[in-house]
Amino acid sequence: MDILMEYARAFLCGGILCLIGQVLIDKTPLTPAKILVTYVVSGVVLGGLGLYKYIAEFGGAGATVPLTGFGFLLAKGVAKAVEEQGVLGALTGGVTAAAGGIAASIFFGYLAALVFKSKSKS
Repeated sequence: MDILMEYARAFLCGGILCLIGQVLIDKTPLTPAKILVTYVVSGVVLGGLGLYKYIAEFGGAGATVPLTGFGFLLAKGVAKAVEEQGVLGALTGGVTAAAGGIAASIFFGYLAALVFKSKSKS
């Protein structure tokens, strides 16, 4: 029964983040790119303040997979690197923490480009 609750919390958390994004798209003049950047920055800010860890503990993958989770990962990586390396860690920690996800997105993007033929929208 615990696994069902974990799924329900992830669905609820991810769904709320998607709902907020959809409301921002529908009701504000913000472009999707600005909303995505806002999500990443809000994840960094909430992670830096120590608040996003509670959201991630509650929502699991529903909080760590969306863009806010990427921002949280960056903030967590910077904090860890600053502890270990000092000020230089502020420049390297975020990318080091997210390296696996960044590499996977580049690899699978390249793979998709090889498999599918791109077309113009017109």
